[in-house]
Amino acid sequence: MSARPVRRRWSLPALLLCALVALPACAQPVDDGWAARDRELIDAALAALPPQRPGITDLYVLGVAGDGQEDVFRNEVEHLQQVAATRLGNGGRTLALVNHPDSLDEAAPQPLATAASLRHALAGLGRAMDPGEDILLLFVTTHGSEDHELAMVLPPMIDEGIGPADLRAALDDSGIRHRVLVVSACFSGGFIDNLQGPDTLLVTAASADRPSFGCGAEAELTYFGRAWLVDGLNATPDPIAAYDVATRAIARREREAGFEPSLPQISVGSRITARLQRWQATREPGPPVPFMAPATQP
Repeated sequence: MSARPVRRRWSLPALLLCALVALPACAQPVDDGWAARDRELIDAALAALPPQRPGITDLYVLGVAGDGQEDVFRNEVEHLQQVAATRLGNGGRTLALVNHPDSLDEAAPQPLATAASLRHALAGLGRAMDPGEDILLLFVTTHGSEDHELAMVLPPMIDEGIGPADLRAALDDSGIRHRVLVVSACFSGGFIDNLQGPDTLLVTAASADRPSFGCGAEAELTYFGRAWLVDGLNATPDPIAAYDVATRAIARREREAGFEPSLPQISVGSRITARLQRWQATREPGPPVPFMAPATQP
């Protein structure tokens, strides 16, 4: 990691990544086969979700790891899945879209993160959820650009960005009403104007004009990922209170490192707090979940 580990938009060229991971899929041409594969994997995961429970506020979770050139984003989504199952007790109502070479392992494939797969996953979750009762937690972690695009990258198959209007359209088209949206990326505050609303809790890792920190080849979690997913949610399962814990931890860490503050942001809609309270009233929080880095495949 550099002395100033600012998240960059995207980094390694495709041929270098292929050489580093010796990935057979890199030799294959890019075509619609990958999109069809992702749709099939998403549909299978949706079919395996526990059913929605009438009269109970269920929490559905979608984790998106956007840049497959660094392990850190994959690590955060894998930890999110453990937190959802154990700490938040969502009963396995979780999907993950992960850009990482491991997602192409034929023994344990995962759908990749693209604009199309994100839209497909949200549409499927919208059909599974009760829009009047249930809550979606969408956690996106990746590199962000100064013009407010989230990198969806896995060379040579994927090299695209998702902007605020694209994400808002996918959410609205899904029919999902109650939303907890967490965008962990540089300049992610640029998503607030498009994504905020009365039924939305929106948390971003940085303001619209600031980078966030902690990615890189040597990193296990970003500053924000560790502060919100680990420090925050282990201290309290309330996502708003977890934000307060996270911002204190991030400010302290940035100050000690001599970095310009990233200034995480929060937008709390007028109706979402009551919905979150109804969800929390139906369950006892599970035990804290310590972070353990995934084993690296040879």
